[in-house]
Amino acid sequence: MIRRIRFLAFAAPVFLLALFLSPAAHGAAGVGLLTVDGVIGPANADYIVHGIARSARLDQQLLILKMDTPGGLDTAMREVIKAILTSPVPVATYVAPGGARAASAGTYILYASHVAAMAPGTNLGAATPVELGIGQPQKPAGPAQPEGQKKPETANEGSAMARKAMNDAAAYLRGLAQMRGRNADWAERAVRESVSLTAEEALKQNVIEIVAPDVPSLLAQLDGKTLTALGQARRLATKGVVPVEFAPDWRTRLLAAVTHPSVALLLMTIGIYGLVFEFMNPGFVAPGVIGAICLLLALYALQLLPVNYAGLALVLLGLMLMVAEAFLPSFGVIGLGGIIAFVAGSLMLIDTEVPGYGIPPALVGTLGVASALLLFGTARLALATRRRPVTSGAAGLIGATAEVETVAPDGGHQGWIRIEGELWHAACARPLSRAQTVKVVGRKGLTLEVVPVDPAQGGA
Repeated sequence: MIRRIRFLAFAAPVFLLALFLSPAAHGAAGVGLLTVDGVIGPANADYIVHGIARSARLDQQLLILKMDTPGGLDTAMREVIKAILTSPVPVATYVAPGGARAASAGTYILYASHVAAMAPGTNLGAATPVELGIGQPQKPAGPAQPEGQKKPETANEGSAMARKAMNDAAAYLRGLAQMRGRNADWAERAVRESVSLTAEEALKQNVIEIVAPDVPSLLAQLDGKTLTALGQARRLATKGVVPVEFAPDWRTRLLAAVTHPSVALLLMTIGIYGLVFEFMNPGFVAPGVIGAICLLLALYALQLLPVNYAGLALVLLGLMLMVAEAFLPSFGVIGLGGIIAFVAGSLMLIDTEVPGYGIPPALVGTLGVASALLLFGTARLALATRRRPVTSGAAGLIGATAEVETVAPDGGHQGWIRIEGELWHAACARPLSRAQTVKVVGRKGLTLEVVPVDPAQGGA
């Protein structure tokens, strides 16, 4: 009995300590931290979505999204916003450090969050869809047209898609503002007029709730507040809590590298060339394996990126034409057309003006020059190969020398000679002798016509 009491007295504190230190025990009091610095693309969207899911599994009381972004892709932005709106853990988006911004897509994410905070010296806004820059520029609303006067149809048709995208974006951001109780009128102006605000101005105009110089100050100001996520209220106790930072895993880092437009173009080029070289030289294995892997990675990246399919078709056509030049005697016409198609397709491959998502012209030019050098190098090798004399097969026997191994008994004009390991029937106008050196001058079926190398030699 005494031993049992001693065991319980020892085990109880150990059990309580382990329970207190376990993630499940203090997860509800924990705070997660995600750091996004750059364009909101497939990689950053995947990082944020998985970070929200991880915070929910740990049952944390708050997740901070520390953000500095010039904008991003519409699909990636909406994926992030869906994750925030369906998160059981409140998300506080914090634009920091000083000098950071939440432009374009960042403004939408900030409005969607349960808490909107900024550091001094930061700004947000300019939420006009960047795709509008491709077509006709949007003009500010002016006076109404006089009755009976018709607007030019070209202007209406040219700006129809721009107006559609503008209205959709304005309604989307205004809906997020109304959901979170923030300034909806300014949200619509940020879309239609591309206006921006500093942190202090945003706080005065009810665009954000908090201005904090750092994360500890942000947590101190949030302490005691009640936030509602998925209909459940949570009272925060964040003062003095050290946030747990969720670093990007290998999957996010790989996705960030692969989904860069320049990397995707390189992978596609290497992939196609690798497969072509494997088909040209079956059995090398390495070009085929590397080419298949690169091409699959490129296709995966392109399906996540805003691709112009006309540009993609031109890139593929250009690569195929450059490969065809090595097989078709077009004297460079097909190859030159392939280079032009490749360069034009590469420049128009990515269908967006989001910063950081264009393909640098220098890279396109480098790939075009490298492809041209490879093309003309291959063509030169092919031409040199065609000019070589035939050294194999039946034609390669003409001019070869050999020794007579056996002589037929019919006057010595026929016998057998060995060439390249094969025994051939030979016929000569002069009598042959064994071990005599002869030269092949012709062929009739399976009989080779030969002449003695030394005319002085003759049959016995």
